[in-house]
Amino acid sequence: MQTISANGYAVFFGEKEYDSLNHFIIQNKYSNLFILVDSNTNEHCLLRFLSFLTTDKNIEIIEIEAGENEKNINTCVEIWTILTDLGADRKTLLINIGGGVITDIGGFVASTFKRGIDFINIPTTLLAMVDASIGGKNGVDLGNLKNQIGVINSPKLVLVDSEYLATLPQNEMRSGLAEMLKHGLIYDAGYWSQFKDLNQVDFADLDSLIHRSIAIKNEIVMQDPTENGIRKALNFGHTLGHAIESYFLENPEKKPLLHGEAIAVGMILESHLSWQKGLLQENDYYEIKSVINHVFEPVIFEEKDLKPILNLLIHDKKNEYGKIQFTLLDGIGKTKINQEIDNEMITASFFDYKN
Repeated sequence: MQTISANGYAVFFGEKEYDSLNHFIIQNKYSNLFILVDSNTNEHCLLRFLSFLTTDKNIEIIEIEAGENEKNINTCVEIWTILTDLGADRKTLLINIGGGVITDIGGFVASTFKRGIDFINIPTTLLAMVDASIGGKNGVDLGNLKNQIGVINSPKLVLVDSEYLATLPQNEMRSGLAEMLKHGLIYDAGYWSQFKDLNQVDFADLDSLIHRSIAIKNEIVMQDPTENGIRKALNFGHTLGHAIESYFLENPEKKPLLHGEAIAVGMILESHLSWQKGLLQENDYYEIKSVINHVFEPVIFEEKDLKPILNLLIHDKKNEYGKIQFTLLDGIGKTKINQEIDNEMITASFFDYKN
């Protein structure tokens, strides 16, 4: 699988590229190595990674609990403290092995410790491979608000080894598929078409699908690294999706949603908004809704849920001058950014989703 050149780093693919990782570590003469894992990747992924790692440097393992609840500033303080106590310095390398929580928080910790140390991402979930580990966004949640604190800072290297996916439950695989569907909808109608009949998708060719998804995200990010323009296209489905994810995370009456599960709902809702705005044909909207609903179980919303979800939209990071900004589809494969939408249209989208 061909290496992808990103913004100051490379994305390597496959088992043979551990040689490139080892060469990189030797070439940069790091003082020591710290590996950040969660309880899941420590159990299921760390031994595989260490079997390929060849170094005479001292290695320390830092483990945190698994889950979105750990993605907060308190966890960062704990990691910064461990790094300090165990002698990390400016020439330390932090290797993040895990899903989106680990790559997000690990990148943020590394970017801020001693004003910045190098870090590498080894994504172990489909979501992290095609989205979270790519593009340089790192950060943590503020309470139940997603990704409110963070920086844009690129890893030194990303290594995508799809063998780690064998450790994932099916719901985690589906979660990652949501971002792959998004990449087709916003940028590549042909890629989207590959998923239109999921019964015909050859998942034995998953590596090439992952490669194309990463390439799409990278092509967008390379044009706009700091998200002042076209990179906002990647937020399709995320304005409402993040609000739904946050609401279900904080509400004890609700079962928390995986990121991809919330984004899947967000993509249906925001496709309906695109149709209401005259940007998307009716048949395209129903095709999107059908494909996504074929993969993801419907999420149940009650009438009382709508107002708090709408209230959470004011915290969306794309907002400007107090106005909520959506990224909508301009047909399949294209987007329009900075679209203002009123609450009546959002309510209509929720009504259509429930029916």
